[in-house]
Amino acid sequence: MPVETRSIRDRSAVGRFPSVTLGFGDDTEDENEKTEEDDVKKENACCRWLRKVCPCCCPQPNDSDLTDTVVTGIDDPDKDDGTNDEKPGTGDNELDVQSIDLMKSKSGVNRMEHHTNLYQSDNFIIRRGQNFQMWITLSRPFDPSTDELHLDLKTGSLPAVSKGTHVIVPLVQELQGDRWEAAVVKQDDKRIKLSVNSLPTAVIGRYQLTVETNGANGQVVSTHDPANDIYMLFNPWCEGKHAWAVSGFSGLLFDDGILAACLFVLEKSGTPASGWGDPVSVVRIISAMINSPDDRGVLEGNWSGDYSLGTAPTMWSGSVEILNEYQKNNGTPVKYGQCWVFAGVFTSVLRCLGIPGRTVTNFSSAHDTDVSLTTDVYLDENLEPIEHLNADSIWNFHVWSDCWMARPDLPPGNGGWQAVDATPQETSQGSFRCGPASLTAVRNGQVFLKHDCPFVFAEVNSDKIYWQRNVDGTFSQIYSEKKVVGHLISTKAVGSDERNDITHLYKHPEGSAEERIAVETACSYGSKAEAYSSPTAEDISVEVLMDGEGPQMGGDAELTIVLRNSSSEKRNVTLHSRVSVMYYTGVHKSMVRKDETDVEVLPNEEKTFEWILEYKDYKNQLIDQAALMLTLLGRVKETQQVLATQFSFRLRTPNLIIKPIGKAVVGEKMAVEISFTNPLPQVLKAVVFHVEGLGLLPARKISYGDIGSHASVSLTEHFVPTLPGLRKLLASLDCKQLTQVHGVSNINVEDKSNAA
Repeated sequence: MPVETRSIRDRSAVGRFPSVTLGFGDDTEDENEKTEEDDVKKENACCRWLRKVCPCCCPQPNDSDLTDTVVTGIDDPDKDDGTNDEKPGTGDNELDVQSIDLMKSKSGVNRMEHHTNLYQSDNFIIRRGQNFQMWITLSRPFDPSTDELHLDLKTGSLPAVSKGTHVIVPLVQELQGDRWEAAVVKQDDKRIKLSVNSLPTAVIGRYQLTVETNGANGQVVSTHDPANDIYMLFNPWCEGKHAWAVSGFSGLLFDDGILAACLFVLEKSGTPASGWGDPVSVVRIISAMINSPDDRGVLEGNWSGDYSLGTAPTMWSGSVEILNEYQKNNGTPVKYGQCWVFAGVFTSVLRCLGIPGRTVTNFSSAHDTDVSLTTDVYLDENLEPIEHLNADSIWNFHVWSDCWMARPDLPPGNGGWQAVDATPQETSQGSFRCGPASLTAVRNGQVFLKHDCPFVFAEVNSDKIYWQRNVDGTFSQIYSEKKVVGHLISTKAVGSDERNDITHLYKHPEGSAEERIAVETACSYGSKAEAYSSPTAEDISVEVLMDGEGPQMGGDAELTIVLRNSSSEKRNVTLHSRVSVMYYTGVHKSMVRKDETDVEVLPNEEKTFEWILEYKDYKNQLIDQAALMLTLLGRVKETQQVLATQFSFRLRTPNLIIKPIGKAVVGEKMAVEISFTNPLPQVLKAVVFHVEGLGLLPARKISYGDIGSHASVSLTEHFVPTLPGLRKLLASLDCKQLTQVHGVSNINVEDKSNAA
């Protein structure tokens, strides 16, 4: 018989009232001579139960203050049998998890479809909002009629269901998407294959996985195995309303251990994991954590020229060594970095966590220290620099990062590339960090939009203004330079080592009317708004109107622009219009057309004129949602008033008309006629119809062929309803030239017995 040595806590501390006596004298001799077997049973029945229910009140026995007791022939239910992957069942009817296979091979379907096959790690790395598959081996065959099963995922230091850090993944009959769910797609004796969907907005990070089963003999929870932890990343390829709509982003090669190091950086931030589902929030956390002044982040900056206590910034050749050293030393900042090192590490972390990123270099980069959005030079009465006031500077170059994301927290049109900077220059909400700042907002001078647009705007497009001190101590503007900041803004070209100039994404052409309007708009929100002459009046307003449901796909888009003059004097307005194709997430895709118009508005006049976008201008530019944005910028000649407005609209696509033919009865054949008219003055190539309806017919794909210009077509589909009640038949049309064409029909299906 095996022998096990076990420690037993002082028996007086066990029981409901361990220190209470009734005062009738000492315990009897019989009570003091309890057998060791009784003591052991008390430990098993009470101490072990209490320890499971409340470990803080009844902690694990400590060998330093406990006596050793030899126990023979007693099984320890909590004893680890030494196996991780498989466990023997504990009963004929109990449903135990024997093993979990996450199919995590780098060449397997999960890693390949999730674009994580180039992570040189054997961990299970996937992206949120996308399906993955796994096998579970049970102690007996799974019976869906009596057995229950769900997955349990936990991340962060304090997992909570309400915070999205404790996820209970239910087993469902049919997957719907855009939620946590799992379905059995295959069963092989004791093995079941699950298809699992994750939430598109799920928290990223490392999840601990367990499986909970409920059978005839009660509930069983599998043992957590770190080898089965799930590493969840952001997903640039996620489809649906959470799509980032990024093209040209491919899977990147990451060394083994780098993902763990990047997650370590997030953990060292001390921020709650519940906020790690928002890319804006995560980017701001990383921006603060790459530098070290206020949170002991990854890199310590050094611009002194003395690098004897560390590594010179020019010596680093990549981010891997830096991130590994930071994790190896348990969060001790690595010495040393300058802007290109901060940016390189930042870009690596962004990409590793699933956020598309690139490194950006700006030549003649301004550093604005007082939120004036100007680069200021102060001179005394003799035109000598006043050194203690000249805190602003222009760097020969500065390097930061861009990241790509939708910005639902900003007005439409501000998604896409965002500037982010980890070099510690100025604080943002109390920490040394910067961004994400929308490049669209920066280009247009909309510095009131978050985050840190004023600082980024000044870096790339501030005017350099010279101020001279007057006798009374005040300062007057004596000169300004308008083209000295923000030159040759560059990033590496995709697929080559060539320089890609992206200056146009950050600013309008230098000296253009749009660029001057952007500068003056931005500076009006700065601390030196007086540096630019204020308009003498603001009596012109602009508005964009659209009739009815709006323009239809295939036709010209017609909008109405209204200029109102509330003054008693004539006004001349120069109006710049720009129309762009937009992703529905608000991300700018491309510009379609750009115009400049001079308009005369008489006193107290409301002038209306038509703005028309012809089909030929947009036909080759549109994407799925056919969304467009008209941006108007203008200046009033007489008053220097600046006008600005944006108007989003969508080109309507035609509907499919679905007409039921015959009576709808369960088990009896019926048909529907689907008709469609091509709205475009061009042939639709390789048209495909999709038809489906729960209880009517399974999903069916019909390859129709070509449909001529402005042609009308119809097709008839036969099917046999399988379920009674009100059912919906859904149909859609898809081809390269036209998408987002749908139709729906309500069909009331009678039960066969009622129909008779």
